[in-house]
Amino acid sequence: MVRAMPSVKVRDDLGRDLVFVHPPRRIVSLVPSDTYTLFALGAGERVVGRTTYCELPAEAAAIPTVGGTKNVDVEAVLALGPDLVIANQEENTRGALEALAARGARLLVSLPRRAADGIAHLARLARALGVAQEPAVIALVKRGYDELRAAEAGRSGRGRRAFVPIWMDPLMTLNADTFGSDVLALCGVDNVFADRLRLYPLAADLGKTVAQDAAGRDVRYPRVTADELKTRAPELILLPDEPYAFAAADRAALAAIDTPAARAGAIVDVSGKDLFWYGAWTIDALPRLRARITSTC
Repeated sequence: MVRAMPSVKVRDDLGRDLVFVHPPRRIVSLVPSDTYTLFALGAGERVVGRTTYCELPAEAAAIPTVGGTKNVDVEAVLALGPDLVIANQEENTRGALEALAARGARLLVSLPRRAADGIAHLARLARALGVAQEPAVIALVKRGYDELRAAEAGRSGRGRRAFVPIWMDPLMTLNADTFGSDVLALCGVDNVFADRLRLYPLAADLGKTVAQDAAGRDVRYPRVTADELKTRAPELILLPDEPYAFAAADRAALAAIDTPAARAGAIVDVSGKDLFWYGAWTIDALPRLRARITSTC
């Protein structure tokens, strides 16, 4: 149900203020987790466009697609006549977002770096959509903050030291300034590469040359070597099923690196969605992922 509302102002993660005099009625979502969240907020019927990766909930399959997250078809988005385009600074390319903005599309861009940011984004979308006072939405947002508090309360002492690869060639991981690393911390896991910055060029990341100025580029996803992994000595290796699909050969390669995790056979498959999808998905993902990790102890 969409209620008439006074104008609402929300600030996106680029620091831009968006004022909504009327709730948006035609929305294109360029982010799979946001598509899921829009349906969770009861606004699924307003989604007129999605990416090919926006597969959940199942009802989203009937919605026209506008390309992938990295290859958004700008013309297809504009042809749908959206009054709001929901995007993510990390998942979508700068060129596509700038092209949409230049053509007059209204963009709400997110970049949650903490699980709490994802729940705050859920609440922000609820305000923008004019559904923040709906009982079901109030209950959903409350449950999100309750899960965060429960996860925080459940943390005690040192967590299990874990390595989380997100790519194999080169071997890539994430540092503490990422949503996934914060989710792990809430699940009682310490990221062994929490303090590691991504260096440029690739040869510098791999210790073969001197690093250059990052010049504003993203430093949160370092490329690392097998020797670094040995030195960091993870007790647990977690293999998410996205953005990279780890094959048996990848698992064997990681098992061949001399780490406590490899020696103990503690190489565990986990849901990439549970690690990286923010918003409504996180609410159920936190206890599910924690249980998955705990079961490996």
